[in-house]
Amino acid sequence: QERLMESGGALVRPGGSLSLSCQASENIFNFNTMGWYRQAPGKERDFVASMNAGGKIRVADSLKGRFAISRDGAKRMLYLRIINLEPEDTAIYYCHANILSTNYWGQGTQVTVSP
Repeated sequence: QERLMESGGALVRPGGSLSLSCQASENIFNFNTMGWYRQAPGKERDFVASMNAGGKIRVADSLKGRFAISRDGAKRMLYLRIINLEPEDTAIYYCHANILSTNYWGQGTQVTVSP
C-alpha cells in the first residue's frame, strides 16, 4: 500500500487555480513533516512547501503568495492550493513526508499550465 498518494493534477490555463491533495495511509501526525516538491522537465526536484507536526509552515520564497499548504488530520490529507498559475509551474508535484531520517514519496501528479 502506498504511504502517500497525490491527486488533483490537471491541465490549467495561465492565471487559473488548482488544488492538489495527498492522501496518507496513516495518521499524518506520525510524520515529523509533510510537504510538497515539484520537478519540472529536465530539472531537479525542488521544495515547494511543508508543514511540520506542530503546524509550522514553510513555503519556498519564490512561491509565497501563490502557494498555500494545509492539512486535515481527520481525513489524513495534505493539500496544496495554487493560484495565478504560470507556465513555469508546469511540473510533476510530489507529496513528501519524513519520520526522522526516513523519507517517503508519493508517485506524483502532473500539473500542466498552458493556454
